[in-house]
Amino acid sequence: MTTIYKTLKKDHEKHRELLAKIAETSGDSPERRELYSKFFYDVSAHAAAEEEAFYSPLMKTSDGQPEARHSVAEHKKLDDIMKELMDMDMSSTGWLTRFKTLKHDYEHHMEEEENEIFEQARESIGGDKDGDIAETFIERKAAERKLVDEKAEDALQH
Repeated sequence: MTTIYKTLKKDHEKHRELLAKIAETSGDSPERRELYSKFFYDVSAHAAAEEEAFYSPLMKTSDGQPEARHSVAEHKKLDDIMKELMDMDMSSTGWLTRFKTLKHDYEHHMEEEENEIFEQARESIGGDKDGDIAETFIERKAAERKLVDEKAEDALQH
C-alpha cells in the first residue's frame, strides 16, 4: 500500500523528467509538441486530484490551511502559464522564455511541497498509512483524465 506522499512524489519525478526532456527540445518539433502535451495533460489531472484529495483535508486543519491555500494559489498561477504556452508558437523565443519560467516555478512548487508541506500535512492529517488519501487521489486523477478525454473527443466532433 502506498501513501499520498509517495504517490505525489512519484508524479513529481515524472513531471521533473518531462520538464528536463522538454527543455532539451528546440523549435516547433513533433517531439516538443508531444512532450509538452503529455506534461500539460498529466499535470492538469494531478493538480485537480491533489487539490481534492490532499489539499482539501489539509485546508480543514488550522495548522495546514495556510500552506494549502498557498499551494492552491500556486496551482492557479502554474495553470495559467501552462495554458498560455499551449496558445503560443513553440518555435518562438517567447515560448522558450515562458517555458523556463514554468519549469523554474513548478520545480520550486514541487520542492516546497515535498520539503515543507508534506511535513506539515503529516502532522495535520496524518501519514496516510492505510493509503486512503492516495487511493482518493488516484481515483480522482483518473476521473480528471477521463474528463479531458471527453472534452477532446467533443471538440473533434464539432
